[in-house]
Amino acid sequence: MAELTIFWTNTAIKQRNFTFEYWNERNKSTAYSKKLNLSIKERINILKTNPELGKKTEFNNTRVITLGHYSILYKIFDSKIIITGFWDNRQNPEKLLKFIIQA
Repeated sequence: MAELTIFWTNTAIKQRNFTFEYWNERNKSTAYSKKLNLSIKERINILKTNPELGKKTEFNNTRVITLGHYSILYKIFDSKIIITGFWDNRQNPEKLLKFIIQA
């Protein structure tokens, strides 16, 4: 399979950026956020060549791949991987459900 193109939804970008902002404020440093961002990029690059690596979810065509305490939710369409969510698994799962239903 050819390498796929990655697209982030606005919701996923907001969730990811909220996570970065939280850690920047909590740690009074951007070091952890930079390290996390690098880990996200590495995990996404793995998806480009192995798009079905993530576990299927009960939501329509949505898969999830974990990254430590975080989950990356995505869908595969033709030659694209669409990142629909970035979630800290320590948060209330009902909050995630609201994001998924809206996406």
